[in-house]
Amino acid sequence: MAKQTYSISDLAQELDVTTRTIRFYEEQGMLAPARRGQERIYSPKDRVALKLIVRGKRLGLSLAECKTLIELYDPQTGNQKQLNIMLGMIAERRAQLEQQLLDIQQMQLELDSAEERCRAALAETVGKTAAAK
Repeated sequence: MAKQTYSISDLAQELDVTTRTIRFYEEQGMLAPARRGQERIYSPKDRVALKLIVRGKRLGLSLAECKTLIELYDPQTGNQKQLNIMLGMIAERRAQLEQQLLDIQQMQLELDSAEERCRAALAETVGKTAAAK
């Protein structure tokens, strides 16, 4: 039985990324396709790595974090270490998002207060202008 391989266009279409994006990840050392002349031949391991990158980027992970997860990929051990590291990254990302949410809520309160002061000052100015006429 022949080993399953993928072309760059197969992976780009399957994972909804551009071929340029895949070549970028290859340049970063995150993918290592075989070559047949000018053609790139991606293995199932490359496909899994690309899926990890795409999923990680959607979760807001950095390329360095994605690279760490790829390096920990080891299906023989059930990927336990990789999964534990990923859980830590998820918890860290969740904490960052919660802090950003608090920061946004605080900024909204400050904007509300500034708007209220501006409207009050404007009303006072309009009132003085009307009284002066």
